Amino acid sequence: MALKNVIGIDHAVVMVKDLDKAAENYKRLGFTVSPRGTHSAHMGTGNYTIMFDPDYMELLGVLAPTEQNAPARAFLDTRGEGIERIAFTAVDSAAGAEEIRVRGLTPIGPTDFERPVTLPNGTVSAAKFRTFMWPTEEAPGGVRIFACQHKTRETVWIPELMAHANAAKRIKQALIATPDPAKEASHLSRLIDRAPKTEADGAASVASGGDRADFVYLTLDQLSRRYPGVTLAGLSERGGAALVLVSSDLAATERALGSTGLRSGPAICVPPAKANGTLLAFVAG
Repeated sequence: MALKNVIGIDHAVVMVKDLDKAAENYKRLGFTVSPRGTHSAHMGTGNYTIMFDPDYMELLGVLAPTEQNAPARAFLDTRGEGIERIAFTAVDSAAGAEEIRVRGLTPIGPTDFERPVTLPNGTVSAAKFRTFMWPTEEAPGGVRIFACQHKTRETVWIPELMAHANAAKRIKQALIATPDPAKEASHLSRLIDRAPKTEADGAASVASGGDRADFVYLTLDQLSRRYPGVTLAGLSERGGAALVLVSSDLAATERALGSTGLRSGPAICVPPAKANGTLLAFVAG
């Protein structure tokens, strides 16, 4: 039975080495980027968000080493930049943590934290969250998963931040590279109680829930066949590889990306070397 207090993908976390430079890079790619946020001291991290509907991307950087961000620092040291973890939306983080506990998993948290938010009218408010994580070792395809309860959605989904020159609207798929797609999809399936499916090219997918993005596990060879002509330099054999983004206007996407965008079949792509270790594939929708 699927988890009751955890629904589909909420956001994808892209770990970056230089937070401000990463934000400028994504602005050049036609994204509207939020003002910089600084998390609570025990988190030791800062972020920029790229808001869609109903999900978003998060550019995350370490500002000060803490016990809480040790896995993120290890990721940067061993893998470099890229998709480090993916969040589900938690209806109730405490209840969600208990749901996975009764399934034999020991949750990390729930943990409360917040960050200041400058609103469009110039006032400062706070974005408040309560999260829990699946055990660190439970990371299908090398990507950690956690759940995020938004206690102040109005300070996160700000309309002015949700319009992008590149016409990005939402995340359709999170693509995770692995030598064994079926094994990794089965692992995620066990963690969230959703059945995996085998796709036509041999990749394995797991629906995250509701109308949210799907997880897709695939080999680098399968990824290269999906996006021919796009160099995958910088991606690991196992780990977060790409986000497929729905565009409301591919012509606008192409204009915003300029020479950085590459036509690959029906998609317009940004190679991982140009997007902080994450292949971005824009598709019509």
